[in-house]
Amino acid sequence: MKPLSEIALKVKSSPTLSINSMYKQMIASGEDVIGFVAGEPDFATPENIKDACKRALDDNKTKYTPSSGIVELKKAICERMKMDCNINYKPSEVLVASGAKHNLYLALRALLNPGDEVILIAPCWVSYDEMIKMCGAVPVVVQTEIEDNFKLSMQKLEDAVTKKTKCIIINSPNNPTGVLYSRDELMQIAEICERHDLYVISDEIYYKLIYDGEKFTSFASLDERFKERTILIGGVSKSYAMTGWRIGFSLAPEHITKIMSSYVSHSTAAPSSLSQWASVEAFSGSQDSVNQMRDVFEQRRNYMAGRLKTISGVDCFVPSGAFYIFVDIRKLLGKTADGVKIDSCETFANELLKQAHVAVVPGYCFFKPGFLRLNFVTDIENIIEGLNRIEDFVNKLKD
Repeated sequence: MKPLSEIALKVKSSPTLSINSMYKQMIASGEDVIGFVAGEPDFATPENIKDACKRALDDNKTKYTPSSGIVELKKAICERMKMDCNINYKPSEVLVASGAKHNLYLALRALLNPGDEVILIAPCWVSYDEMIKMCGAVPVVVQTEIEDNFKLSMQKLEDAVTKKTKCIIINSPNNPTGVLYSRDELMQIAEICERHDLYVISDEIYYKLIYDGEKFTSFASLDERFKERTILIGGVSKSYAMTGWRIGFSLAPEHITKIMSSYVSHSTAAPSSLSQWASVEAFSGSQDSVNQMRDVFEQRRNYMAGRLKTISGVDCFVPSGAFYIFVDIRKLLGKTADGVKIDSCETFANELLKQAHVAVVPGYCFFKPGFLRLNFVTDIENIIEGLNRIEDFVNKLKD
């Protein structure tokens, strides 16, 4: 038989989803495991959103929709982004697809030719790298450090640009660090992108989950000339506790949106009709549930960050947004756990799961060895117990 696609054979499965699957299998087997793995709010989808879905079902809105999404949802997205981020888009510049992840992939497909380079700011979400490779393009990773609050160095960015560079992916607030870029910092990045004629994919899926009263700035709001080279990504999964509904959106110049829409028309055809009608309510209805959820996340973040900093050999970055804490365990590497040498963050995570029954994501998945990602999308009782187990595990490590 002829060989399979060389590109497809190189694609790796998502490590975060793999770890989360292992965690859920252990739970299903009756094991007492605490998980800080998947980026999925533990809250139920708000009642007003569920009611909107029920109404749509009763009204038999169960047929195919336009491949780029229903106009009612596009208008609701435009209105929400105007209110929240002070940016103006037309419905013709909106694409609704099956989750923000789908929109990201479509954006890369619209922009990239084989051999093009895409700059990633590490630590970064695990799927960016694989999506770029799926397009036959090349990811170029630019590292940031905890000592610099995981902020991008403009000199490093300049040094990473080559003649093959097509775009940069920005994620603010960031997964896994929770770092939030200010308007001034984004302006510096934007000016470099304009000078080198780069596109920007701005992943803003966590923009409503900001803490300490800090202000969010959308990349597309900086200036009209930067907006023209930006594909903005958002969705309902994180802020509205709608992960399973699979609705994401992109905002981009109309000619780019048309190309992305063509991909949808020949692949998924359109997102779920019922999910789209529910999402109309998410964007246009009361935002009280979002604010309440954010407040709870902030309380959990405060506890988790404070507690982690008391564990010997452990440090962490206090996030300004999203719902993850990135934990520095480099001082613990080289120690042993029940005879097993902790030679990497991956080994630490494996032994933590085996010996302490706590599931976390090792930092190598985000291009940052020596770190762990924990989330705070579980109730405070689980957080307390999980951190107790982590502390006990660390205290038992031997030199």
